[in-house]
Amino acid sequence: MFYDHQQIEKKWQKYWEDNQTYKTSNNTDKPKFYVLDMFPYPSGAGLHVGHPLGYIASDIYARYKRHQGFNVLHPVGYDSFGLPAEQYAIQTGQHPAITTEQNITRYEEQLRKIGFSFDWSREVRTSDASYYKWTQWIFIELFHSWYNKDTDKAESISSLIKRFEENGTEGLNANQNDELNFTAEEWKEASEMDKEDILLNYRLAYRAETTVNWCPALGTVLANDEVKDGKSERGGFPVFQKKMMQWSMRISAYS
Repeated sequence: MFYDHQQIEKKWQKYWEDNQTYKTSNNTDKPKFYVLDMFPYPSGAGLHVGHPLGYIASDIYARYKRHQGFNVLHPVGYDSFGLPAEQYAIQTGQHPAITTEQNITRYEEQLRKIGFSFDWSREVRTSDASYYKWTQWIFIELFHSWYNKDTDKAESISSLIKRFEENGTEGLNANQNDELNFTAEEWKEASEMDKEDILLNYRLAYRAETTVNWCPALGTVLANDEVKDGKSERGGFPVFQKKMMQWSMRISAYS
């Protein structure tokens, strides 16, 4: 049997788009289910075989859960505000805003042709101000919070300051870098700089000297999965283990 993919695929892709077949409603009595792929980096002129390799599996699962009666949210987005997009722009000698927009347009065209059941109305781009304002917001929230082990939750740093003013560290059960001991009087007598150093010992987002993968050529720190055989995956530049002052997150408080 002959399968005319050019005619059939275009017909149904148009139908899905016109009828918003995969748009997820917020108002439903169906049980909710969320399927999220790792967003692609728009750091090339088009998709490579590794992209659909993962997306096909998750798309099968999203369709399966829909048939089970779930209200499935299966969004798509682009991790467009990081090193891969920047490096592609440098390599091609163009402004990253131009290459990112061009690559996203091409990626979307290819993803739609494959026929994934994404809710395109939920598309996000990490380089959009409307998106990254929320990553900035949550960082500020983390910076102004500490983890109270007694209540087993994060609380405002102002509540910690109040405790220090009244009791110092007496009875404090907090997630912290170092075990500190001081009285309320000692806290009040400390300089503003010393107080800030003390608070960094408790904040959920704090600065600390840690060992990182430093790539001088790229001028940035790399994650472990961005390094292969002592070189950066992007460009093949030498990477060195180095102690540097970095922003850290108190993730272990939630483990």
